[in-house]
Amino acid sequence: MLEHLAIRDFVIVDKLELGLSAGFSVLTGETGAGKSILVDALALVLGARGDPGVVREGADRADIGALFSVQAAVLAWLRENDFPVEDDQVLLRRVIDLQGRSRCFINGSPATATQLRDLGNRLVDIHGQHAHQSLLQKEGQRLLLDRHAGLQGEADQLAELYRAWQTWRARRQEGEAQSAVLQKEKERVLWQMEELDALAPRAAEWEDLAQEHNRLVHATRLMDGARESLHVLSESDSPVLHSLHTIRQKLLNLSEVDAALVSPTELLDSAHIQLQEAAYTLNDYLSRIEVDPERLAYVESRMDALLSAARKYRVQPEQLPAEWDAIRAKWQEMTELQDMAALGEKEEAARRAYTHAAESLSQKRREAAQSLEKAVTRAMEGLSMAGGRFSILLEPGEPASYGVDRVEFHVAGHAGASPRPLAKVASGGELARLSLAISVITSGATETPTLIFDEVDSGIGGGVAEVVGSLLKELGRAHQVLCVTHLPQVASQAGTHFQVSKVPSDAVGHPVSRIVALSEGARVEEIARMLGGVEITATTRRHAREMLSS
Repeated sequence: MLEHLAIRDFVIVDKLELGLSAGFSVLTGETGAGKSILVDALALVLGARGDPGVVREGADRADIGALFSVQAAVLAWLRENDFPVEDDQVLLRRVIDLQGRSRCFINGSPATATQLRDLGNRLVDIHGQHAHQSLLQKEGQRLLLDRHAGLQGEADQLAELYRAWQTWRARRQEGEAQSAVLQKEKERVLWQMEELDALAPRAAEWEDLAQEHNRLVHATRLMDGARESLHVLSESDSPVLHSLHTIRQKLLNLSEVDAALVSPTELLDSAHIQLQEAAYTLNDYLSRIEVDPERLAYVESRMDALLSAARKYRVQPEQLPAEWDAIRAKWQEMTELQDMAALGEKEEAARRAYTHAAESLSQKRREAAQSLEKAVTRAMEGLSMAGGRFSILLEPGEPASYGVDRVEFHVAGHAGASPRPLAKVASGGELARLSLAISVITSGATETPTLIFDEVDSGIGGGVAEVVGSLLKELGRAHQVLCVTHLPQVASQAGTHFQVSKVPSDAVGHPVSRIVALSEGARVEEIARMLGGVEITATTRRHAREMLSS
């Protein structure tokens, strides 16, 4: 549920803090006061596309934050995507500057707009002013049906299966079309693969050889230096170790007289141990190192071979193992492309998986269509379309990413009429009413906790508006519902009423939006304004009180 919305320097909003509660709430105000701007700001913080034009004039950036209380599924999403989890709440933030740069945050951690949008879809469902226009498009009708049935996840999985099928189909067709060219290219790749098979470059081999070569080339100098150092430490006429031992023994005896000499004596103990260890190590080193002309010749020959191959394949010597892997992978891919039988089998397996999933989705769509038909037809009775009927036509079509169903909404506007395609028979008012009914019905089936309706009741009035308000009020029993409306019949049925106004209050007289939660008395005045316009009479106020008390 949306608990708090904070907006700064967005369009005509300079600073706004809005606390929200559960149930059905409305936003009302004069045209142009900024009601829908609030919805636009919320859409932006939920991941919608933004541009520098949303920054308020005179400001350098727009900043929107939204705090939600969330359920276990959203907390699981946060953990899966490595975002902080804080007390069953999530804070979304979006900042856009004058250069169009956008920054997104989830619980204070940087996020991408895609992540913000993915999370936003789990938190809020926004129905815009022009939602009814999607009803005129078959794609929008199919999406509405899937949404009502909760089939979006299965539809996404079906799209993945379709892409897999088309990928194998394209590979088979490519293999068939390029068989001759492929064979010639395969011969070239085979020659390269066999050449590198013979060379067999190993991972990190070039670095190891370079180090060994450096050691072999300087073997004589290394041996001389190690012997000389060992001689000075332990084998000369006055070796360092012996001198150090003598000094240590002398200080040890003197420390019995003055305890202040204990510390340097202990330090010499440590130095003696370290030097003794160095002598042992030098002895071991000298026992292993030797001048090996044959090994040096082999290393130089191997390095020459790797360097020659690297030049031929235009890579660095250390990149040869990766190049070898790439050539072998290319050989495998070309071999598969030439195996028409195997490609055909994989294509057929992918087609069967798609077909099975598509048939399952079609069956669920048919079942969902029946329930949606009944629900919308019942709703039409209360929306001044008595006797009308809503139906959904599902016809088989060509396989596509969304399935094999052609979905089309049909409507009969009155008793005795035959249902016909919605786009051809519905008037603007009927379309708006049907859109609202379908939006409310499909939203009732969604698990999204917060639903926002932005003037979706435009084009209706009178008794129909009262029914619309009842529908939204009922929806508010299971969801948090926020509705931007111009209808008093809708606003009067809300549990919480916010008024949006526009005032010239900044330093240079730019208009800014203000929003307040209305008390009972102020609410009477606002409903009366919506009923009666500029001049509010006692009769208008009485009518407003009656609407609020009913």
